[in-house]
Amino acid sequence: MIRLNVHRFGTIRTFVLVGLLAIGLASTATRALSQTSGTWSNTGSMNTARQNHAATLLQNGQVLVAGGQNGTGILAGAELYTPSKGKWTATGSMNTARMSQTATLLQTGQVLVIGGANSTNNNLSSAELYNPASGTWSVTSSMSTGRGLCTAILLPNGRVLVAGGVDSNGVVLSSAELYDPSTGTWAATGRMNLARFGHTATLLPNGLVLVVGGTTNGSLTTELYNPVTGTWALTGSMIYGRFRAFAMLLSDGQVLVLDGGVSFAEFYNPSTGTWSTDGSGNTQAGDTGQTVTLLGTGMVLTAGGTEGVYPRPITVLTRCDLFDPSTGNDVLTGSMHKPRDSHTATLIQDGRVLAAGGESQDQKGNLFYTNTAELYKP
Repeated sequence: MIRLNVHRFGTIRTFVLVGLLAIGLASTATRALSQTSGTWSNTGSMNTARQNHAATLLQNGQVLVAGGQNGTGILAGAELYTPSKGKWTATGSMNTARMSQTATLLQTGQVLVIGGANSTNNNLSSAELYNPASGTWSVTSSMSTGRGLCTAILLPNGRVLVAGGVDSNGVVLSSAELYDPSTGTWAATGRMNLARFGHTATLLPNGLVLVVGGTTNGSLTTELYNPVTGTWALTGSMIYGRFRAFAMLLSDGQVLVLDGGVSFAEFYNPSTGTWSTDGSGNTQAGDTGQTVTLLGTGMVLTAGGTEGVYPRPITVLTRCDLFDPSTGNDVLTGSMHKPRDSHTATLIQDGRVLAAGGESQDQKGNLFYTNTAELYKP
């Protein structure tokens, strides 16, 4: 069994480090990088310092931040960022304090928050909805089991597919379930072929869902969920095992997967069900707690994270770089003003990226939670 532990370094960092050690920090190639344009500017600070929180871009252009942890413990509070004003305002608090939860924007404009961890029950089964019109949260029906480090993805039919994770007994799950917003209820669906946590889920243009990586071994096995049949089918195996990687759908229909302890990007082609790599190195592979964001330009921004393995000295990074999926090239871009680890990065409607919160570090190496935020302009 694998138990989801909460300590001051946070759930995400705990499992990233476990996963990276199991993978063996595969192929951590480094090379000299050129510098490109792209700058960060400070914006308003959140009302509460937090890391391992969830951030969601709402239909009205505001960004909802909820939960996480700081020096006071696990948080229930939430707040809204308004890009036109550059300011944060408090909004209703969740009914349950949680960190490392998933947050899914529904077709109705509401936000479904599920699972995650709190201080008494490490892996929650509870779920709740945020209503932007009223600024309030309401409890909805709970999942069949607690889930930490699971995935949640909105399907074309408006339902939400939740898969895998770690339950409240520390067991890694293969089960999956569907949330129906019209009834507020959950229903079981087909099980994955492999129990996994710390994986990714990506909705493909054909309506299938691609699940990649996860488990402490960084599994090569990938599979597809069919919402019509409610079943999973194996597809091509990855080239590199990955844990807590980042997957994103590109404009050409391929899926790009980065990091997860591997210095090489790889691509999934849905038309052939196969994986390929161009052998290019991802400069921040091996770091943990960074964010990866697909920009409107087609470039991929990697920001922050840490170097080093706890309990040895850890360096929180300001470094950022851009990856070009069309060429496989990495270039450095402007550094953040604050070192950040386990923060959030949200692509807002004007094409900028909002980095908020996380764990930071002073010049003496002391770690602390931050409420600061900043904006990246490509």
